[in-house]
Amino acid sequence: MSFQALQVSKVGDALRAAIVQMDETELMPGDVDVRVEYSTLNYKDALAVTGAAPIVQVFPLVAGIDLAGTVERSTHPDFAPGDAVLLNGWALSQTHHGGYAQRARVRGEWLVKRPAAFDAQQAMAIGTAGYTAMLCVLALEHGGVRPQDGEILVTGANGGVGSVAIALLSRLGYQVVASTGRLEDTEQLKALGASDVIDRHGLSAPGKPVGKPRWAGAVDSVGSHTLVNVLAQTAYRGTVAACGLAQGSDLPGSVLPFILRNITLAGIDSVNAPQAVREQAWQRLARDLDPELLHRMTTEVTLAQVLELAPLMLKGQVRGRTVVDVNA
Repeated sequence: MSFQALQVSKVGDALRAAIVQMDETELMPGDVDVRVEYSTLNYKDALAVTGAAPIVQVFPLVAGIDLAGTVERSTHPDFAPGDAVLLNGWALSQTHHGGYAQRARVRGEWLVKRPAAFDAQQAMAIGTAGYTAMLCVLALEHGGVRPQDGEILVTGANGGVGSVAIALLSRLGYQVVASTGRLEDTEQLKALGASDVIDRHGLSAPGKPVGKPRWAGAVDSVGSHTLVNVLAQTAYRGTVAACGLAQGSDLPGSVLPFILRNITLAGIDSVNAPQAVREQAWQRLARDLDPELLHRMTTEVTLAQVLELAPLMLKGQVRGRTVVDVNA
């Protein structure tokens, strides 16, 4: 049986992404076959599809770091035909065929049973970006940051991680400050739960090693000078969860915030997180994320539209969450 997929191939030194027809014999090894219903477009997906970063390591390869669907065949003891499942990260879109296809064959230990609170479309409206946002919230809680301690900054507020982080934190009682380069979206960010919106340019240029304390903690998906300035303005014993590098992978800063204010910088990895952590994150998402807010921040597109949207995402021109209907 043939099916459509978005495949990244290498032609000389250039990468090329295109919609192709594949056969089930081309699927990679795994003990669970999944009929994929939805995937999603994350920043990492945009890097992979455009070739802007060396995400894809084996060619040709189906892109897409997320998938949600239904088990069709399984020899794994934890899964049976008919189970609703989702998958975030692991080797997808790097060395193993990803979620931008109507069929997937994967390792059972990569899968999570989809919480009953979400259908497949909602699970992918959350996707890796939303799951990463939940990991950031868990890191803030682990660091002892409480709603009464002060404001929480969310950088990259219009992106997938930022949007979900704002929704989660506000519902948990935190006062959220959203940092964005698109102040024209202030009302939308406040509708998600932000109590204040600031211009990202105040954080993106080189600054002082230590500044006036402004927030009790932060979720940063930007990196580089932005993360350095966030750390410099975090209050005593605050926690900053770092999960992205939209501005850059460098950290041109000082140790002073760490040794003078006892700041914790918590690195967030969504790709290889242990299964118990994944399950905890998805259970908390089912409990703490307002489905109506999720609906408001989500746009649904076809597999072919991913090719158009990926370059725009890298330019910061895609808002909220983008769900991909792989069967459309």
